[in-house]
Amino acid sequence: MKIAVVGATGLVGSEILKVLAERNFPVTELLPVASERSVGKEITFKGKQVKVVSYQDAIKAGPAVAIFSAGGGTSLELAPKFAAAGITVVDNSSAWRMDPTKKLVVPEINANTLTPEDKIIANPNCSTIQMVLVLNPLHQKYKIKRVVVSTYQSVTGTGKEAVDQLFAERRGDDTVKKVYPHPIDLNVLPHIDVFLDNGYTKEEMKMTNETKKIMGDDSIAVTATAVRIPTMGGHSEAVNIEFENEFDLDEVRELLSNADGVVLQDDPKNFVYPMPLTAHGKDDTFVGRIRRDETQPKTLNLWVVSDNLRKGAATNAVQIAEYLVQHDLVDVAEKV
Repeated sequence: MKIAVVGATGLVGSEILKVLAERNFPVTELLPVASERSVGKEITFKGKQVKVVSYQDAIKAGPAVAIFSAGGGTSLELAPKFAAAGITVVDNSSAWRMDPTKKLVVPEINANTLTPEDKIIANPNCSTIQMVLVLNPLHQKYKIKRVVVSTYQSVTGTGKEAVDQLFAERRGDDTVKKVYPHPIDLNVLPHIDVFLDNGYTKEEMKMTNETKKIMGDDSIAVTATAVRIPTMGGHSEAVNIEFENEFDLDEVRELLSNADGVVLQDDPKNFVYPMPLTAHGKDDTFVGRIRRDETQPKTLNLWVVSDNLRKGAATNAVQIAEYLVQHDLVDVAEKV
């Protein structure tokens, strides 16, 4: 089948190409799309050089699926044009996530809600994806009342220029473009995305609102503090969960060890716990430091880590596309 990747030359776009190749997605023709200045340049896919095309040419070629990772503005402009041509869009930006007419999908949780009529499908925020993978099996068993989460997010979540800024600061190079309002090396910024009128950042409110939509339960209260730290390889989260029902720690560990896409790393006496360094390049979400909150009843603390460019972005989008193909929800015939 033909597949388009819009934003193919970016940090997440490059990861999408890598994931498509690694997972042997059934690509007969790849249509990498980027900005006008990149049209005609070549990218590498499965050891072959493929020319970047314009979005107009990609639409004319009639791919079955277009995976977008080109920013919210581009998605708002172009996703409807692809959809109008009968192409199913999986969008990695925030543009469509809270649109009540669009599905917000983590395949392990709610891919079964997808239908052939869903022509624009939203990929959730990276920090939300890894959290709900852990929350969902616990919610099914104990019913979650409230979640308090603090994130420790990699500079890769901001993009290539942020990675460049970090390493430039580390070299003492002051000439590189700054994407953060303060130095990031040897520093921590309690600031991800823009600040809103309520004092929270957009990133924090994404976690609040997206969690409810993905898990299909508006009663779950989520409050977040999102923090940027000078690491590579993945986002980390300290999560405090209050349940309506009592839980057993051994049962919690069993539920999480059996959850799709989740790996239990919970042996702190032997220094086994999730870290970005060991999550890097992997598609799973890792959970550990599982312990009871001793300050109030029916409350659990745990630590969650996942590679934000993989399961937090590229892998989740490709998994949605895989589900669409496996369940005959897209038309793989050429649309010309």
